[in-house]
Amino acid sequence: MRSARESAIRLLQLMMAASVVLPVLLFLVAAALNYRYQQAVADDRIERSLDIVHENALKVFQTGERAIAEVEEVIRGMTDEAIAANQLQLHERLKQIVDAVPQFQAILVVDARGKPIASSVLAAIPAQVSVADRDYFRAHAAGIERTLVSEVLVPRWAGTISARFFTLSRRRPSVDGAFTGVISVAVQRRYFAQFYGMIGRSPGSFYALIRADGKILARYPDAESDSASDLRPMITQGPERIIHNVRSRNDTPDERIAYRKLEGFPVYVIAGLDTSAIRADWLATMASHLIYGVPATACLLVIIGLALQRTRRLHAEAERREAAESALRQAQRLEAIGQLTGGVAHDFNNLLTIISGSVERLRRDLSGEKQIRFLDMIANATARGESLTRQLLAFSRRQTLSPTVIDLRARLPELKEMLSRSLRGDIRIDVVVPDEPCAVKVDPSELELALLNLAVNARDAMPKGGSLTITAKPVVLKGKAVEEQLRGEFVAIRVADTGTGIAPDVLPHVFEPFFTTKEVGKGTGLGLSQVYGFAKQSGGTATINSTIGRGSVITLYLPRTRELPAGSIAPADREATPQPAGTVLVVEDNPEVAEVATAYFEQLGYTAKQVANAHEALEMLGDNPNFDLVFSDILMPGGMTGLELGQAIRRLYPEMPVLLTTGYSSSAQDAVGDGFVVLHKPFDLAALIKCVREASRAKPQAQSVQPAVG
Repeated sequence: MRSARESAIRLLQLMMAASVVLPVLLFLVAAALNYRYQQAVADDRIERSLDIVHENALKVFQTGERAIAEVEEVIRGMTDEAIAANQLQLHERLKQIVDAVPQFQAILVVDARGKPIASSVLAAIPAQVSVADRDYFRAHAAGIERTLVSEVLVPRWAGTISARFFTLSRRRPSVDGAFTGVISVAVQRRYFAQFYGMIGRSPGSFYALIRADGKILARYPDAESDSASDLRPMITQGPERIIHNVRSRNDTPDERIAYRKLEGFPVYVIAGLDTSAIRADWLATMASHLIYGVPATACLLVIIGLALQRTRRLHAEAERREAAESALRQAQRLEAIGQLTGGVAHDFNNLLTIISGSVERLRRDLSGEKQIRFLDMIANATARGESLTRQLLAFSRRQTLSPTVIDLRARLPELKEMLSRSLRGDIRIDVVVPDEPCAVKVDPSELELALLNLAVNARDAMPKGGSLTITAKPVVLKGKAVEEQLRGEFVAIRVADTGTGIAPDVLPHVFEPFFTTKEVGKGTGLGLSQVYGFAKQSGGTATINSTIGRGSVITLYLPRTRELPAGSIAPADREATPQPAGTVLVVEDNPEVAEVATAYFEQLGYTAKQVANAHEALEMLGDNPNFDLVFSDILMPGGMTGLELGQAIRRLYPEMPVLLTTGYSSSAQDAVGDGFVVLHKPFDLAALIKCVREASRAKPQAQSVQPAVG
């Protein structure tokens, strides 16, 4: 029987694994096939583009040769003197040829000395103009008779031609074969760039016209370099038409190109695509598959998971419960990480408020020992939930702080007794403070919690006893003392222990939430994250140094202030209950939270009225403004928050006390800044009593009390 149960569970587990592995494998196979397909499509696009640019370039070059042949016929039998004597007529004839072909920029007839004697640009050529230093002229003078293609040239005749060009040139014919000069046709480089731009509208397109030696004649998109030396070995050693991957300097594919030689010319046309554009098309296609595949796989995984849970529940109730509790704990940890944004904290604290309030009400109705024990367990769980939420908000720097000026010179010695109770008898604690004031403006509760977390961590790091030293001293940071480049006056609180130390590979992770090296059940991994979050939100930071076998040192840097510390305030009597003060208006959209708050107020002797949003509250106040207190949640639906409600009540009913409450809201800090008393959820009766007193004591026009933390 047991074997059958295990086989059924294993089968479901295999199905669950297969529901993930098989889609992943299929997706990987599909991704590989689709990538090949995208490459094939890209190669086809490159091939078709190559045929277009090849045909275009070949027509231009052949037209250039025909133009040279036409000029040869025009000047055939004419001496240089005759050509020079007929410059005007030849200028008009050459200009007609150039005007008929938009790709041409100029035609030039040059004598054997390199002096232009006829031009389509100028009717009268200045005597100082010479092309004898041009590479194509020297090559023809050396005996080369075939048509040559020059590199890109810069015009020399100011005021006539401004665009860069390259030339098609050939020796002038002669009866005896002697060198008599050159006929050259200047081809517009920008014509090719414009043509390539028209056909290269796809992202990542690349086109070029280059000589066999790697010199670029034209390209799109344009670039500063006129050389493609990295392509020269490929086009000189390979066939006259092929597709290659061109790799960049970091040895990663950069462009996929195809080239083809122009028949009869030492010139190649190139068409290509950025490999990033090919990958982008591939990724877009695969992303569209994921949109449908991931939800289907997730649904299948959920269905099989539910079947597995049901099978375990039916086969072995005890084993199922243990597995479910383990899964629940893990899910709660993962969910808590997501709550770092603070969005869930409001609802979570509402739930804790309902639970804690219900426990308090049940305590008045139940008296059995077993029942009281269960209520204590629930209350303890609620307190732990509140602590986790608070620590997570502190790490994400979204905790609503109530900054108060504290002189650490006086405060740290006062905390020594509290910290001593969290340590063992074999651990000595020393507090060292300077003689000068060390005032900081921080939340006192969060400071105490941070020091308590550090003390508990130090205790666990010293299983055989040791010493814990807390030192405070003013420091001036100049941007190099800590990673955050903090500058200005700070107070450094140094907490040093003589424990086992932290390994170097663990040290970078100690401030991460839920990171812990303690055994399961002995730590949440949130203690140091709270310390770090508190320091950062207070305007400072926290650092750690540790040596194996010698201990660890954690330093909190808190901004120093010159303000005077607030006077001591005697703690409120938690048992005292204020006298009945009339009627309270409870504004809360959550009915259960509203019921808990109403029960607390009724226990205090108030008559409570409930409304669900701020608009209803204003309407009720308009009908009956004789309320003695307004108790409102900050985050509510309806387009008006509790803070806005409090501000409206200040304007309309300036003498009416307002007490705000929240599980979490980004407006809570603004409410504190406006002088409102803010009660944090979950709260108990004692916290409510304290905040009611503060709200009633404060003047609504200029409230300055700090929010209490329930």
